[in-house]
Amino acid sequence: MSVWFGRGFLSNSSLLETLIFAAKVYTDFKPLSEDLASTLERLIPLSEEIESFQGKLDFAYGDLKELVDTLFRAREVVSTCIEGVSWFQKPILTREIQRIINDMLKFSQTKLQFLQFRTLDDGGLCKRIDGFSVPVYTDLCSVPLPDKDLLGFDYPLMELKKKLLDDSVGSLVVCAPPGCGKTTLVAQLCHDQEIKGIMFKHIFYWVTSRTPNLRVMVQHLLLHNGFKDLTFTNDSQAANCLRKLLEELKGNGGILLVFDDVFAGAESLLKTFQINLQDYKILVTSQFEFASFGPTYHLKPLEHQDAKNLLIQLASPLPHHTNPYEFEDLLQKTLKRCNGLPLVIEVVGVSLKGRSLHLWKDQVESWSEGKTILERLQPSFNALEPHLKECFMDMGSFLEDQKIRAWVIIDLWVELYGTSSSSSIVYMKYLNDLASQNLLKLIPLRRSEQEDGFYNGLLVTQHDVLRELAIHQSRLESILETKRFKLEIIKNKFPELYLRLKQPINARLLSISTDDLFSSSWVEMDCPNVEALILNLSSSDYALPSFIAGMKKLKVLTITNHGVSLAKITNFSCLGSLPNLKRIRFEKASVTLLDLAQLRLDSLQKISFVMCSFGEVFYECVDIDISKALPSLQEIEIDYCYDLDEVPYWVSQVVSLKKLNVTNCYKLSRLPNDIDNLSKLEVLRLASCFNLCELPETTSELRNLRFLDVSDCTGLRKLPLEIGKLQKKLKKILMRKCWRCELPGSVVNLENLELI
Repeated sequence: MSVWFGRGFLSNSSLLETLIFAAKVYTDFKPLSEDLASTLERLIPLSEEIESFQGKLDFAYGDLKELVDTLFRAREVVSTCIEGVSWFQKPILTREIQRIINDMLKFSQTKLQFLQFRTLDDGGLCKRIDGFSVPVYTDLCSVPLPDKDLLGFDYPLMELKKKLLDDSVGSLVVCAPPGCGKTTLVAQLCHDQEIKGIMFKHIFYWVTSRTPNLRVMVQHLLLHNGFKDLTFTNDSQAANCLRKLLEELKGNGGILLVFDDVFAGAESLLKTFQINLQDYKILVTSQFEFASFGPTYHLKPLEHQDAKNLLIQLASPLPHHTNPYEFEDLLQKTLKRCNGLPLVIEVVGVSLKGRSLHLWKDQVESWSEGKTILERLQPSFNALEPHLKECFMDMGSFLEDQKIRAWVIIDLWVELYGTSSSSSIVYMKYLNDLASQNLLKLIPLRRSEQEDGFYNGLLVTQHDVLRELAIHQSRLESILETKRFKLEIIKNKFPELYLRLKQPINARLLSISTDDLFSSSWVEMDCPNVEALILNLSSSDYALPSFIAGMKKLKVLTITNHGVSLAKITNFSCLGSLPNLKRIRFEKASVTLLDLAQLRLDSLQKISFVMCSFGEVFYECVDIDISKALPSLQEIEIDYCYDLDEVPYWVSQVVSLKKLNVTNCYKLSRLPNDIDNLSKLEVLRLASCFNLCELPETTSELRNLRFLDVSDCTGLRKLPLEIGKLQKKLKKILMRKCWRCELPGSVVNLENLELI
């Protein structure tokens, strides 16, 4: 180890151990000092890995100079603390300790992994280091399960399977117009038992965007297979890593890569994946042929009889009719309109389900001779009730092929269309109504209790053609009068149409999407009527646009990171002058809640963190009274935040809180002891927090608690002894898979308990 520290004070891990001991015994900076000690402890197992790099890197003042400097700063801070700290030095040292912790974490999660990548010349890929684990995503490249077996696909499936298994074929393109069922066919093929279990041990699937990013695709593949996420500075590095990964995986069996919905112009990307390996194949679906890439299988629309059988299946029960010839004529006209496209048949068939013969006639007579698939689908949109039309058009504001949490959409609709008495149940019904018309799909993540309007276990997806239909409806309005405005920024280049705008945009719903190369160089924008803002980002650093400060009507802000690494969000000050902001949601972001608290968001009612990291969010800050900074906050949602081991202290200060949902936080071990401060709390949901052993005894003082969910908390050993004190209000306790949990005798006092 002396080689890489090279300044004479460390011959092995003794400096780390000394710093850890000093940090633990010094108490004036808790919990910061405890976190520093914990971070240093995690560096010890890394020291052996760093030492393995000797001979390959410049350790003294080159590649690892940043870490060396950080450790020296840590030693100096600890020495200063031991010598004694005056009152005016404490804030300065607090900030310095936090910077040291952040620098160490940044090194372990980015720089170290890059160094590992540079040393892979003669070895395999490195597995994740548990000490500095980041969220493990094992489902990034999985083939979607076919939601149904469509009629008429048996023969195409057999043909495609035969072509794919041909030894002379390394790459194959499935080509067909939109709505023909390319994705359904390929999904069924990948789940075929011979394909899945015998021929290919590894099957990886991507939905390819209009601007595919090789580096992100390789990152997803690494994470999906349990390897460390590497940050690539160029596509050449990503391509080299891809080859090494595939070479390592092929020892366990054949590999099939599936690229779904590839756009024209993507030949160069596809050829990057063409690597000469045994038992390795590529399958592509597209509207376009890629003759230079590989042979093409042309998927045809359904044969007439298959199309008719499918339509009858979906539209049943059929209307009562006395003249079979008349009804057959209606069927044939309907089939002609559908043109054998499964997607159109699904939407049209469901729209006619159970309708009377009179309505069938009216529907058929109202159809024009549409040629494009959007024209064929237009009557199904026209038949929707007015409120469902608005909701359907909102779906075009999300990214193509995005899996959207139902909560995101419901929060949006509650604020855009709701009244003070509106319930989330109403808008969940709207989602169900659209799904029943095959205009979107609802996918349950797991068994989930949907009590009290909790829908986090439900995903919403939409076929790209249906999304285009939603966008098409919005485009029928003028750009200055449209209710929805969608802005896509690629490589810092703003669309010309946007740059030419000279007047304010009157949209209520604004969606802005940026790629991983966006540098947060914003162009000013005037949107005084925006009530809901959706920000889709992919970069690791993201500054909120300052023009948000002018959105005085803004009620909902959703920030979703679609990149691999957590995004650091900055410029929260633009939110400080928004009097109507009620809901904020972060996904896959690194945030500091104290930044929000300092803004005094008086109207904020709900804040959500999904797959987030909090950093210094949870450290004590005596200068901020959370109850005054967030006086209206009623709901906190924390989901899949993997590094969360303790619910932050400030939560127990939010005295207005009614719902606390902390779910799928696998490291969570305890709640604040003063949780009884939350006298208005009605719902406490702690599902799938495996490391949670017990609830504070003060939980029994939550006299308004009516719903407690500890489902799948497999480590839970007991409930509070005096939980029987909640006899007046507590109605439900969900405890699925809490096998080890002992029920205290006081539960017999819960006279209003309906379910346990």
